Amino acid sequence: MSESSELFVALRHRNFRLLWGGQLVSMAGTLMQSAAILWHVSLLVPPNQRGIALGLVGLVRLLPIVVFSLVAGVVADAHDRRRTMLLTQGGMALAAGALAWLTFAGVHALWPVYLLAGVGAAFGAFDGPARQSFIPTLVPREHLPNAISLNTIMFQTAAVVGPALAGLVIGELGVGWAYAFNATSFLCVIGALLAMHDLPRREAGTASAVSFGAAWEGLRFVFRSPLIRSTMLLDFFATFFASATALLPIFAQDILHVGAHGYGLLSAAPAVGSIVASVVMVRLIERIRRRGVVMLWAVAAYGLATVVFGLSRNFALTFACLALSGSADTVSMVIRNVVRQLSTPDHLRGRMTSVVMVFFMGGPQLGEFEAGLLANVCGAPFSVVAGGVGCVLAVAWVAARTPQLRRYRRETAVVANLPNA
Repeated sequence: MSESSELFVALRHRNFRLLWGGQLVSMAGTLMQSAAILWHVSLLVPPNQRGIALGLVGLVRLLPIVVFSLVAGVVADAHDRRRTMLLTQGGMALAAGALAWLTFAGVHALWPVYLLAGVGAAFGAFDGPARQSFIPTLVPREHLPNAISLNTIMFQTAAVVGPALAGLVIGELGVGWAYAFNATSFLCVIGALLAMHDLPRREAGTASAVSFGAAWEGLRFVFRSPLIRSTMLLDFFATFFASATALLPIFAQDILHVGAHGYGLLSAAPAVGSIVASVVMVRLIERIRRRGVVMLWAVAAYGLATVVFGLSRNFALTFACLALSGSADTVSMVIRNVVRQLSTPDHLRGRMTSVVMVFFMGGPQLGEFEAGLLANVCGAPFSVVAGGVGCVLAVAWVAARTPQLRRYRRETAVVANLPNA
C-alpha cells in the first residue's frame, strides 16, 4: 500500500467516507453561522454593551448542553445513532432557517437571536454524542486513530472555510444569507446518513436503557478513569481561560479596524493553523510515543499564543497568533480524542462523549461569557491576556495532579474496562 493510501486509510470505508464528506459541508455552514451570530449581535447593541452581549452568546449555547447532555449520551447508547442524527440534523436546520427568516424580515430584537442559538445548541447536545459514538463503528479499530485525525482535518478545513465565507457573505449579501446557507448545508449530512448501508449491528445486550442508572454509569466511568478525567479537565480549564473568539468583533472593529472581511479572516485564522497541524498529525500520530507530554506542551503553547494575541495591535501578528493557537489546540485535540475513544467500550461511548461534551463545550462557552464580562470592565486586550495566562497555569495544575497523563505513551494499555463499583 502506498504512503498516500496509508494516510487516508479510513476513507476506504464507504460509510465513514459518506459521513466525512457530508460533515465537511455541514460543519462549514455551522461555523459560518457561529461567526455570523457574533457579528449580528454586535450590530444590535450599542458599542459600550458589546462585551456582555457577545459573552451571552456563549451562555445561551451552554445552557442546553448542561441541561440535555447527560440524557443525550444515554439516548446515543440506547437508540439507533443514525436515526438520532437524522432528527438532530433536521432540528438544527430548522433553527438556522428560522434565524434566516427573522433576519430577512427585518427583526432587530436581540432575544430571538439568543433563543434560536439556544435551540440549535439543544439539538447539537443530542447530535454530538450520537455522532462521536457512531464514528468508531464505521471503521475497524486499527483505523480509528486515522479516522479521528481525518475527522480533525475535516473540522479544521470547515473552520477555515466557514468563517471566511461568513465574512464574505456578510459583507456582500448580509447576515441573513449566512443563516440560510447553513440551513441548506445540513442536507449533506442527512443525505449521507440515508445513503449508508451494511452498518454493523450492536451486540445483543450492549444497548443501555434510558434511565438515571444508565446516566450514572457513564458519569462513574468517566470520573474513575484518570486519563479521560484529566483530558476532560484540561479541555475545560484551558478553553475557559483562553476563549477569545467571542471578542473578535471588538478587535476587528475597534482595535485593528479591519471590518467584516478582516473579521472573517481572523475568525478563520485558528483553523488555518489547525489544518497544517492536522495534516502533520495524520502522518505522525502513530509515531508519537510520549503522547501525554506532547499534549500538555501543546495546550501550554495555546495559552502563550493567546497572550501574544491579546497584546498585538498588528493584523498580521494577530492572525499568526490565532493560527498558532489553532495548531496547538489541534495537536492536543487529536491525542485526547484517541485516548478517550480507545479507552472506552462501545456501549459507553455515547455517555462518555456526553460527559466530556459538557466540559469541552462548557469551557469555551463559559469562557466567552467570562471574557465578555471582563472585557466590559477592563477592556478586550486585558481580558484576552489574562485568559492566556490562566490557561498556562491550568496546564501546570493538571500536569502536577495527574502523573498518569505525564507518563502516558503510545504503548500504554488503553483498552478500558468498566471500573468496579
